[in-house]
Amino acid sequence: MGIKGVSSAPGDFIYFKSQVPLHRIPIGTKQWRYYDFGPKVVPPLICLPGIAGTADVYYKQIMFLSMKGYRVISVDIPRVWNHQEWIQTFEKFLDAIDVHRIHLYGTSLGGFLAQLFAQHRPRRVKSLILSNSYLETKSFSAAMPWSPIVSWAPSFLLKRYVLTGIRDGPHEPFIADSVDFVVSQVETLSRDDLASRLTLTVDDASIGPLLLPDSSITIMDTNDYCAVPLQLKDQLNERYPGARRAYLKTGGDFPFLSRPDEVNLHLQLHLRRVGVEARPDLVQIASQGGGSDSGPSEKKDERDGDDTHEDDNEHTENSPSESQISPAPESSESHSLDNQLLNNAKACYLGDETPLSSHRETKVLLIINEILLRYVQMICVSLMLGMMDAGGSTHLLLIPER
Repeated sequence: MGIKGVSSAPGDFIYFKSQVPLHRIPIGTKQWRYYDFGPKVVPPLICLPGIAGTADVYYKQIMFLSMKGYRVISVDIPRVWNHQEWIQTFEKFLDAIDVHRIHLYGTSLGGFLAQLFAQHRPRRVKSLILSNSYLETKSFSAAMPWSPIVSWAPSFLLKRYVLTGIRDGPHEPFIADSVDFVVSQVETLSRDDLASRLTLTVDDASIGPLLLPDSSITIMDTNDYCAVPLQLKDQLNERYPGARRAYLKTGGDFPFLSRPDEVNLHLQLHLRRVGVEARPDLVQIASQGGGSDSGPSEKKDERDGDDTHEDDNEHTENSPSESQISPAPESSESHSLDNQLLNNAKACYLGDETPLSSHRETKVLLIINEILLRYVQMICVSLMLGMMDAGGSTHLLLIPER
């Protein structure tokens, strides 16, 4: 998926897209979209975004840390509808890419999900970096009176809700650029993506005790402003009194974009402190291997709401020069799979002896269902707009980042 209007994308992001392959893998009914860059022998740092974030928002961290010899994986939050489903789906993803011990960096909702996974799967999480995050979702659900019908809301209303939570200017240039970048990412999210993330944010839950020692946790917050209420950030600091603090004087909601040098430094210090050994020697091998390639192949990068895409990149355990620098070209396996699907479709068609009248009746029923769905959505829109107008600015609390 990329930013709409490539010409408006930052130059370093365009370079990033030309160098780092985007991966997609279906796991069960879930589609995972992620970047995986850096030496595979190094335990990975996995980045989890907030409501308005995607895997792309951490591109500055991927480029910097991978050149230092660290492995960085940045993921989109898949379409899950409760916290237990998140834990199970994320664990299946880690198994699929053959990763067992991880370090998690989460911002806002991503930080909450990182803590949740560390609580329920303590053996897999070695350390946490939490940025502008929180411990419980009760205050968010209270700020959204229409939360029970989030899954019915149309896309334009969900985007409006999310974008309203991003603080308006005036901003200094780097913060303004970070806001523009995240807004462009929100435009690429589907209705189901937004509804799922908002549901995770308002689903009543709280973080219990972690087996992870405080010394393996870094809390990195901005001091100027943030969509997460200060009270919630204070609760997080009180829960982990022995955690390392990394305060940024400015940076807004998206310091990983507006203050990348500071964020990257704190991430590197954290990884060193928890014992992650970088392998810069493998970075040199990877760059030489990439130089012999004709260049990364062009990929279609869209989010079209289909959860049955094939994997765009293989995630086998190859050497960094083979699996890290350029996307794998389209193989004959994908063509054989296409042929198999086509043959299956033909077989189903030839074997279908349902009378023509049954097809017509089915089509009529589908049309009726579509009309009913539109009608329900119109009712939801009317109710939600009324609640927003009556509630004033209370819904602004919900949009952390990302």
